[in-house]
Amino acid sequence: MTERVQWEELPVELRAAVEARTGPVIAAETVASGFNCTLALKVHTRRGGRLFLKGVRVSDTAGMDGLLWEQQLNKVVGDVGPTICHQFEAGGWLALAFIHIDGRHVDYAPGTGDLEAVTRTLRRMQHLGPPAVHVPQLSDRFDGPLTREEAAALHGTNLLHTDTNPHNVMIGRDGAAYVVDWAMPALGPAWVDVAYTARWLMAFGQPPEDAMAWLNGFTSWRQADRAAVETFVEVTCREATARLGEKDSAPTNARFRHLLGSP
Repeated sequence: MTERVQWEELPVELRAAVEARTGPVIAAETVASGFNCTLALKVHTRRGGRLFLKGVRVSDTAGMDGLLWEQQLNKVVGDVGPTICHQFEAGGWLALAFIHIDGRHVDYAPGTGDLEAVTRTLRRMQHLGPPAVHVPQLSDRFDGPLTREEAAALHGTNLLHTDTNPHNVMIGRDGAAYVVDWAMPALGPAWVDVAYTARWLMAFGQPPEDAMAWLNGFTSWRQADRAAVETFVEVTCREATARLGEKDSAPTNARFRHLLGSP
């Protein structure tokens, strides 16, 4: 389980830096979900209202990598994710204060009423082009070496989130879906995030035929190159098998292989 640091446990320097921008913190609530950051707090501030404060120690190399991605990409993904209001580096920590999304995690189960909102947001994500900073290709994300042909098949220019699990998709009280935690971005074909999401629908009990019918509603998927989809499924299943073993990876690999039924 990821370590979680409470507001009172933060260095005085960081707390002072935050309150200098937001006014006194009246209340702070730890967010238990998520794995990338040591600091994850919903804070109620006197001047800034409610904010989500996310941070890591600067000595945490992996955590810093993810948080810096979020910092660098925020202006690009602001239409689909929460906006960063403030940035702080003090007391050996880097922290970002996001606009707080008043809502809940998405429901991917059968009968959910959330899919329309998720679909609208993912459609907007289909048009996220490459940002000014260098983002790795999707093919660079896989642990095992890819052949030149496999890497070429997964090449693309769309900015991808790559992890639309329910903890990273919020449904606001306004009914909109917000994709949070842009800590593992990649560039690749536009259909990749919707394919990942179809796998999550199946993982939460949606029949494969229903998940695939939803997926086929996206133009990028209907127009996807067949060889690219086959490569995506092959390298994803190969990595899962290497990481989890053949038995433990079988359920998730089976869901990915349903993607081969179309386009």
